[in-house]
Amino acid sequence: MHYEKSCGALVLRRNEEDGKMYILMIRHRMGGHRSFPKGHMERGETERMTAVREVFEETAVQIRIRSDFRATVHYRPLPGVSKEVVYFLTQTDQKEIKPRQGEIAQVEWVPVENAEASLSHENDKTVFRAAMKKLEDPSARI
Repeated sequence: MHYEKSCGALVLRRNEEDGKMYILMIRHRMGGHRSFPKGHMERGETERMTAVREVFEETAVQIRIRSDFRATVHYRPLPGVSKEVVYFLTQTDQKEIKPRQGEIAQVEWVPVENAEASLSHENDKTVFRAAMKKLEDPSARI
């Protein structure tokens, strides 16, 4: 069994004009599924370092991780491959986004109330629901 590990983030942004909360999503060129930015860990990186780097590489958005929210999903993308993805909950004030050339078809800010229905995979929906539950906690920091 080949093991892969990736890290990424659920990136939130509050719109200054209307106060609405948006979440950053990517649409992959291959398959067209919508998910959160993430990517493979590199030697010497921590999970948080990987998440910050991958979000920037895929979307050009700078994030800082302040929350203690950490969610993990496991799946098998191919026969003989086991994949673990670790997600963090983050916030940014940056509105400008730019997809990485090649693998990312589109990067978009999706209103939080539309996010769950926009996600393609159940694993992502589960992580999204856990993150939203965390935000309901009055002591939660992102």
